[in-house]
Amino acid sequence: MQNTCAIVLAAGEGTRMKSNLPKVLSKVLFKPMIKWVLDALTLAKIQSICVVAGYKSEVLIDYLKSLSESYKIVIQNERKGTAHAVLIAKDFLLNNIEKDVLIVNGDSPFIDAETIKKAYELHCKQQNAATVISAKIENPYGYGRIIRESHTGTLVKIVEQKDSDEKSDKINEVNSGTYWFSVSALLKVLHEIKNNNAQGEFYLPNAISLLLDHGFNVNAYISQTESTVLGANNSVQLNELNNIARMHTLKKLMANGVDIPCTNGIIITDEVKIGQNTCILPGTIIKGKTIIGTNCVVGPNSFIDSCLIGNNITMRAVDCSCSHIISDNFIRPFSVIKNNKFI
Repeated sequence: MQNTCAIVLAAGEGTRMKSNLPKVLSKVLFKPMIKWVLDALTLAKIQSICVVAGYKSEVLIDYLKSLSESYKIVIQNERKGTAHAVLIAKDFLLNNIEKDVLIVNGDSPFIDAETIKKAYELHCKQQNAATVISAKIENPYGYGRIIRESHTGTLVKIVEQKDSDEKSDKINEVNSGTYWFSVSALLKVLHEIKNNNAQGEFYLPNAISLLLDHGFNVNAYISQTESTVLGANNSVQLNELNNIARMHTLKKLMANGVDIPCTNGIIITDEVKIGQNTCILPGTIIKGKTIIGTNCVVGPNSFIDSCLIGNNITMRAVDCSCSHIISDNFIRPFSVIKNNKFI
């Protein structure tokens, strides 16, 4: 998308995750949450991206440098809230003063390119200073509620859970924590955000209120999927994200003609490609840039990583990585194949 850039907020420690890694490096289907976000930005064709690192920033920086894309990285040494994190990236914003910026949390693995693009279409069409990406969810407790004007349907304010009353408690449209901003408009109010709250932090949703107070156009785009708002603060919630991503991938494969008679214990990552009439049986894990042809049987209890597998192949209880299996083959059970060699 022309005239756009993005800031990914990735400074959090995630203490409840009980991990020695930055929170955004926690994995969903073997892929760090921040990589899900970065992939969505790439698919949306946002090319200029700044990542705000913080907790164990050197670990995150090493990971980012291992990727094929190049990112601007800034360090939030003191974690004082989301607005403070954006302020750390002020030079990046000034260098993109004529653009619109997408601000997204690095632990939002289900933000997708289609939602990003459609929200931006609304943002441009209405000439908004800010466009919040929202979603309607079954249980909105804990999320900021989107309050709209009853006649026009435009955004009036965001009410956080701690400030919610009986009326706003009934609203199920919530803030995802992802926003499109006009960079110039955002910079006008960023320094006005106060930290007069119990945590003493500077919160980005306050920029929405300030823009409205200044008379700017602000609205919210409703995502078509509830999962857009989901993140994980602990290992239990991370497990839930894995289950959602796992079933989404399996259903997509089944819709394209892959035979998965029972999904128990099957994990397939989103980059795997599988041909029609191939049967995947329980207890099978397929990951990496694996391509499997048609009319194959994989499993039960097989592990496939970064392989090219032809057509008409049976692989039961096989461990295969970084290998090419030619068509019309039966691989004997309990085989271990690595780099095209039986071990």
